[in-house]
Amino acid sequence: MNLLLTRKPNSDGSIGLVEMVTLLDKFGRPLRDLRISVTDRCNFRCTYCMPKEVFGKDFPYLEKDHIMTFEEIDRIVGIFTGLGVTKVRLTGGEPLLRKNLSELVSILSMREIELALTTNGVLLPRYAPALSAAGLDRVTVSLDAIDEGTFASITDSGHTVAAVLAGIEAAESVGLGPIKINTVVKRNVNESEMLDLIARFSNRDIAVRFIEYMDVGSTNGWKMDDVVPAQEIRQIVGVSEAITPDKPNDVAKMYRLEDGGEVGIISSVTEPFCGNCSRARISADGRLFLCLFSNKGLDLLSPLRQGRSDEYLEEEISRFWRSRSDRYSEIRTDSQKDRNRIEMSYIGG
Repeated sequence: MNLLLTRKPNSDGSIGLVEMVTLLDKFGRPLRDLRISVTDRCNFRCTYCMPKEVFGKDFPYLEKDHIMTFEEIDRIVGIFTGLGVTKVRLTGGEPLLRKNLSELVSILSMREIELALTTNGVLLPRYAPALSAAGLDRVTVSLDAIDEGTFASITDSGHTVAAVLAGIEAAESVGLGPIKINTVVKRNVNESEMLDLIARFSNRDIAVRFIEYMDVGSTNGWKMDDVVPAQEIRQIVGVSEAITPDKPNDVAKMYRLEDGGEVGIISSVTEPFCGNCSRARISADGRLFLCLFSNKGLDLLSPLRQGRSDEYLEEEISRFWRSRSDRYSEIRTDSQKDRNRIEMSYIGG
């Protein structure tokens, strides 16, 4: 491991330099961000993620005793922070389906990390106050349309745009911001929704981020023809020059709107950002993955439950990260697209 100087905000708003542990992969990419799935279940059936015809009543979801406990998650997070991770995001499935999630947030908030959560938003009116009180910093909400009919055709769940908007309001009211809105854009499905989404949120401290439809997993029937490329998104939205990012490893390119607001574009397909990727992901059953498009991971839960030491797990994680050479989006080929990949609902987006 290396020790490198990095910029970090001080309590007075100024920027200072601190020495941080830096674990580098084969391309010199540091480990900084960790996404942890707390469940593989979801109350939506979005066609690009968990299509109902695949994820039906008989789908073999993870058994409860195969899922990490809160104590196990905290122990793993402690090891990762020692390796240089500064940001943890809780994902799913839908993370708010995990019982007593605010207890996990309270445990993790004791660590010196930025703690965020990605959700579809419909359960935020019930849980946002407790999550905020427990120490959650902010939320990202998935919202693919403002039009109720379009939203229903994508999510296939019986939930409504109104319910998601109520969740966003609830999160905003208890300080879980700045809030981000993630919108997966699919051709002939919801590209006409982009301007309406911007109009809805651009006058608030909420940034909409448009995501190119990606070939994550093997069940969503992805085709390149369904992708609305970043260049076309920029033309529709009416932006051109990106803003200099606050963090060098941000996956979204941000653009200034005429009214002063901002909009982001995440272009994993046509303008990949593998070279700056500092993320690792852990599934709800404790498998470590080094890329959203991975097809294999490192089992952390078994050695943890077998009584292995933190030092052993740290060395295994370090070895795995140092061996990392993933750059799927930069070298996407037909042969790669045909391989079995983990599903987004299992690993988290």
